[in-house]
Amino acid sequence: MTESVRRHVAELSPDELPAYVYDLAALRDHATAVRAALPERVELYYAAKANPEAPVLVALREAVDGYEVSSGGELAHVRAAVPGAPLAFGGPGKTPAEIVAAVDAGVHRWHVESEQELHRLAAVLADRPGTVVDVLLRVNLPVGTATLDAVALAMGGRPTPFGLDPDRAEECVRLLTGDGPIGRRLRLRGVHAHLASGLAAADQLALAEGIVEWSAALAERHGFPLEEVNVGGGMAVDYDDPGHRFDWTAFGEGLAKLLDAHPGLTLRIEPGRALTAYCGWYATEVLDVKASHGEDFAVVRGGTHHLRTPATRGHSQPFEVLAVEAWPHPWPRPAVKTGRATLAGQLCTPKDVLSRAAEGADGLRSADRVLFAMAGAYAWNISHHEFLMHPHPGFHYLGD
Repeated sequence: MTESVRRHVAELSPDELPAYVYDLAALRDHATAVRAALPERVELYYAAKANPEAPVLVALREAVDGYEVSSGGELAHVRAAVPGAPLAFGGPGKTPAEIVAAVDAGVHRWHVESEQELHRLAAVLADRPGTVVDVLLRVNLPVGTATLDAVALAMGGRPTPFGLDPDRAEECVRLLTGDGPIGRRLRLRGVHAHLASGLAAADQLALAEGIVEWSAALAERHGFPLEEVNVGGGMAVDYDDPGHRFDWTAFGEGLAKLLDAHPGLTLRIEPGRALTAYCGWYATEVLDVKASHGEDFAVVRGGTHHLRTPATRGHSQPFEVLAVEAWPHPWPRPAVKTGRATLAGQLCTPKDVLSRAAEGADGLRSADRVLFAMAGAYAWNISHHEFLMHPHPGFHYLGD
């Protein structure tokens, strides 16, 4: 935790909690370091789904080459927050209205997920003579099961709703390189293959090498120039060990060697969580501490309706305690006495747990403050905000 975050949270009144606190200066420094670790021919796009808060998008603008959006709503939001930034439009279920909006918005790259999407896109372009869009075919490539068994999320290498099977990709290439309406209105730039999330640098690099080699063979079979390959995001973020970071230096060095073997090729990556997770904290206070069947529970303001990540991923969110010494009440101050405690929220469900049996809660007392770290991605924006209708948290942006 940065000192500016600690100081800011200490100054908040209880009624201003829970609150999300983002250190935008730390975010810019991290994104700049990631960019510096990547070779020149690797484009860095930010997956806006990880955290679409406008100040976060703006803070990333100098370090990233563009933004990946996956809905019409994200497209409009990101376009408004960072006007003029290149956008890549993905997602397996683009509606006809979203396709029209994205064409009119002039998105930089389309990640095409199906043959029908090619036809729908070409049909929209029929009413816009002279407009040609650049597409990457998203392909669900087979990969070794050992690569996927240990990952948090697998979007490919097995039956999923994402992308095209390799044989259907071959047919789409024929449509794109033919002289029909699809070939005239859509320009094939290359391949997109985001297959897994939660990979360390060595595994991520091996996956990228396999994607590039398959894409190069596809281009050679069909005689089209392979200009771009998007190997997706999914760089590992370790909630159990926040100090263990993805090795961007090793990853960048490996990508440089890969590009040396493919002159003229541009690679693109789309990290989300790995860029913003470390810049955000969910700050709250302990409302009560109680013993239950030999275990201690600390109940905090808010909960998984604000920070759903630990519930969806099944982990304990890392946290730090900011002790509050003042206790103005005449009754005894409840405190953790067993050496550890489960930090739970206010919801009427046993699943509302932010951190389970945590030793870091030893001595935690009612009115102490807790700052849950690594809350800068897939946190507020994926949570079920209205359950029990508790107040929404505040949002604070430091270093903007």
